[in-house]
Amino acid sequence: MVSARKKAAETMEWTDVVIEVLDARLPEASCNPMIRDLRTHRQRPCLKILNKADLADPAATQAWLNFYNRQKGIKAVALSCKKPGDVAKVPGLCQKLAPHRDSNFKPLRMMIMGIPNVGKSTLMNALLKRRVAAVGDEPAVTKSQQRFDLSERMSITDTPGMMWPKIEHDSDGYMLAASHAIGRNAVIDEEVATFLAEILLVRYPALLAARYNCSVENLDGPGVIEAVAKRRGYRLKGGEPDLETAALTLLKDYRTGAMGRISLETPESRRSMLALQLPADKEEAAADSP
Repeated sequence: MVSARKKAAETMEWTDVVIEVLDARLPEASCNPMIRDLRTHRQRPCLKILNKADLADPAATQAWLNFYNRQKGIKAVALSCKKPGDVAKVPGLCQKLAPHRDSNFKPLRMMIMGIPNVGKSTLMNALLKRRVAAVGDEPAVTKSQQRFDLSERMSITDTPGMMWPKIEHDSDGYMLAASHAIGRNAVIDEEVATFLAEILLVRYPALLAARYNCSVENLDGPGVIEAVAKRRGYRLKGGEPDLETAALTLLKDYRTGAMGRISLETPESRRSMLALQLPADKEEAAADSP
């Protein structure tokens, strides 16, 4: 990651517009603060792509678009990088952010950035209309930067997915794990699925009940995992419910959209989470001070 950050900083110097790919279901949790620091240091405008919008709650996505489009130097758009019609809009949106770069002598130079497994390589392939970047439902598929010309007036650089050294908020880590931006070797599936179930119980109980054909009243997160195991017949040799398989089923159903269109955070829930975190941060700072 240190090497990737250094290389990204070097490329940023020669970049006109940063294309930051986010997961529409968790835009802020999937926003790498290092990317923000790099582009603001160079004062580069940013096109924020809320990818996988077809899997996200439309109302939550619209709230995020309103949130980002109020910010200076940022244009946000929701789309699916798997849809050619959506991707075709991207170069024009970048051009509007850097109108002075529109000739053979001053071509528009774009740079795709984001955390692992948010769809950067899918976007790159769709823009070039050919497979130039490896794509897979696992983090860290792209290993090095790749630069291509879209036309005589436009070039684009794809970069490896970058995570930041420390995830400050536990909920961000769980959201990233639930959405597969963090590999399975770094998390415990049952814990992640329990976190996801608790969000679903609060925001999407009807989708949860419909998917597994069961009542979710009076259930907590672990109870949901157990209910999934029972409804799907997942059992261990001794007859106990197979909670690991049930957890993986819940995660897969969320990731693929089989459960419905779900967002794990909204601008409002983000503000509430940060407000609750603030007192703890102050107490920690006070304890560390002389």
